[in-house]
Amino acid sequence: MRKIERRAMLCLLLAAALALGLAVFCFRFFLSGGRWVSFAANRHLYNSQGELSVGRVLDRDGDVLSWVDENGDRVYYGDATVRKATLHVVGDPQGRIGSGALVAFADKLSGYNPVTGAYSLTGAGNDLYLTIDARLNYAAYTAMNGKKGAVGVYNYETGEVLCLLSTPTYDPADPPDIQEGDPQYEGVYVNRFLSGTFVPGSVFKTVTLAAAIETLPDLFGRSFTCTGSCQVGDDVVTCPSAHGEMDIAGAYAKSCNGVFAQLAVELGPEVLERYSQQAGLTGRYSVSGLRTAAGSFDFSGATENQLGWAGVGQDDDRVNPAAMMVYMGAIANGGKAAVPQLVLKTVTSLGFPPSLYLSHKTGRLIDADTAATLADLMARNVTESYGAGRFPNMDLCAKSGTAEVGGGKAPTSWFTGFLRNEDAPYAFAVVVEEGGSGAQAAGNVAAAVLDLLVNGY
Repeated sequence: MRKIERRAMLCLLLAAALALGLAVFCFRFFLSGGRWVSFAANRHLYNSQGELSVGRVLDRDGDVLSWVDENGDRVYYGDATVRKATLHVVGDPQGRIGSGALVAFADKLSGYNPVTGAYSLTGAGNDLYLTIDARLNYAAYTAMNGKKGAVGVYNYETGEVLCLLSTPTYDPADPPDIQEGDPQYEGVYVNRFLSGTFVPGSVFKTVTLAAAIETLPDLFGRSFTCTGSCQVGDDVVTCPSAHGEMDIAGAYAKSCNGVFAQLAVELGPEVLERYSQQAGLTGRYSVSGLRTAAGSFDFSGATENQLGWAGVGQDDDRVNPAAMMVYMGAIANGGKAAVPQLVLKTVTSLGFPPSLYLSHKTGRLIDADTAATLADLMARNVTESYGAGRFPNMDLCAKSGTAEVGGGKAPTSWFTGFLRNEDAPYAFAVVVEEGGSGAQAAGNVAAAVLDLLVNGY
């Protein structure tokens, strides 16, 4: 009898293990089936060159950016500049660009679903509409003028990314022979906007200012004097020039390092760390399944001087451009913004109703009243420092940054901000490596893209 009981118990344990294994498999199948079927060795979906041989990639206006010809080969849009400008969102035939649709959204292009797999009656796959406008990518690529960097513009109410450029880039229809260590193509397979982090420079002063507005009750009654340098801790913090006497609005518009370094020390490392985290600059976003890089800061172990420099966006500060763009969107939108997305819809080859992708919001990144105050100060930056005439028909709020990176390199240029036009709810972030002045180099790129977006020029 005991032997029968032991055998019965063993059978029950085996049955339980089988049921558990089946449950785990079903869970993983529904979670990861699309990724499994999109493996490049699947000859049902990929040709002998390893190219995805189903599906078309289109921009938001219906311009076909990549498709499959009658021979089963992957081909691209006819204009070489458009191909280069959209490389990191469309992808390359070999799948080296992981953020490209041909890799990241291969399951959507194949028409995969958990019931029928990748089978379709026509075998042509789906039409995948991206949120980007290829014209804006073209304008951004042209304005970058061969510099490395990243450009992103999105609708902070819907999350749709209208422009996403990463440079350097190349023509996927005529790829160069890229040798390891070639400086021209350094990091070419990395999407700098989603996966890169950069020293932020003065754009981080927006976070420091938000903390000061909420923590220092007499902030707007203070007067500051800049002589070009000031003692902070055991060393000096310098400014490019002596700004003279000013209030906090003037210090922000003139981007005075001395004022913001002293504010950072007064606020302390815990406050700066809390506000950096609240702003979403140390976390990651999922952009249609693509994870952004997390920013990093080292406030806790810093000396007073290091903390001062960290408060102006230098020292060990690193920020992801996509996260900074979302923070700008949150300031524009009363504290919360839509999470960016790159997929607009998918349409089957038989024209079935499209699969639409709904937006979702971030948590609260900034207090609504503080956001309104910052927006007014950022608008003043444009009129006093950047030139409103460069941005016609735009109620623009912005902050530039000129980040020193050392190593004999020119500074990294930043220009970030948003529009307050009711019919143009757009936030943006531009980074130009070794660009020099943020207001000029990155600001010119932003102006070119926004001008096309708002005015259609």
